[in-house]
Amino acid sequence: MTPQFRFGIMYDCRRTPDSHLSMTDVYDATIDQAVFADQLGFDHVWFTEHHFLADGYLPAFQPLAGAIAARTERIRISTDIALLPLYHPIRLAEELAILDHISHGRMEFGIGMGYVPKEFETFGVPLKNRVSMTEEGIQILRLAWADGPFSFHGKRYQLNDVEVHPKPVQAGGPPLWIAAMSTAGAMRAARFSTNLLPQGKQSEVLEPYLAAVENPTDRRVGIIRSFYVSDDRERDWPIIKKAERFRMSIYNDFMQATPDDYGWGEPGGIPQSAFMGTADECVDEIVGFVRKYGVTDIASSGLPPGIDPSFMEASLNRLATQVLPRVRAQLEA
Repeated sequence: MTPQFRFGIMYDCRRTPDSHLSMTDVYDATIDQAVFADQLGFDHVWFTEHHFLADGYLPAFQPLAGAIAARTERIRISTDIALLPLYHPIRLAEELAILDHISHGRMEFGIGMGYVPKEFETFGVPLKNRVSMTEEGIQILRLAWADGPFSFHGKRYQLNDVEVHPKPVQAGGPPLWIAAMSTAGAMRAARFSTNLLPQGKQSEVLEPYLAAVENPTDRRVGIIRSFYVSDDRERDWPIIKKAERFRMSIYNDFMQATPDDYGWGEPGGIPQSAFMGTADECVDEIVGFVRKYGVTDIASSGLPPGIDPSFMEASLNRLATQVLPRVRAQLEA
């Protein structure tokens, strides 16, 4: 049986140079909006992570996740993604366990290896070690959340007789996701039995993953794609277009800086472009998208950079009341 469809919101907490919002305002609006999303019935809130950007791109998800966890009741909280090689896995295991308690068992965790050289250089982590650090980090997280002490001896981490407390609320710890831009990443997600955040071509990431996992219906596939409800696209699209262009522009710089070739912008990827339309058009687009790609989770931008929170509140309200109930009804039919 296919996992139940979930729809949530994503935050990177950035501001444009001409924004009237300070960074304090951005965080306040993010927390307030997450509370509103929880009340509206959205399923999850995801955070992204990058470092050293003047627009404030969220560098640390844990404080924000804790603030939102304390003020919400139902919405699940995760990352798409956190850069695992930049964390010590024991410290991260402790932080996620505490967040799982604050949220009463609502945490999940989306993992990425990272690819921006500047971030690795600044944190003193060799970029060439990220694969082994990621894979050992995943093993250590799971050992830390299991019962009893453990030891671990790998290429990157040497741990003797360690026991992490407290244990998470969720047995075995928060569900894990792995972001994949290549077939190797997809195979990593399959091998570690995690959910998938496909970032590359469908034929190179999603299809190999689904073919490799023992039971695809036990796994979730999630993606960030933004949907905005409007009855006047001519009026509202320029506002969103400006914000989305700003939001996506940094990734072109990242791809030019990384030594890897991820085929960024080439045909064959799962669409992540923003969509604006009437409630009817959004229903049709989301249902068609889910059926075509087998996506179980979508996260739409909650507060794009430079957008007034009141503008987004109106769109989110319409998504929750006029779009998502009909989407779920069609997908469950």
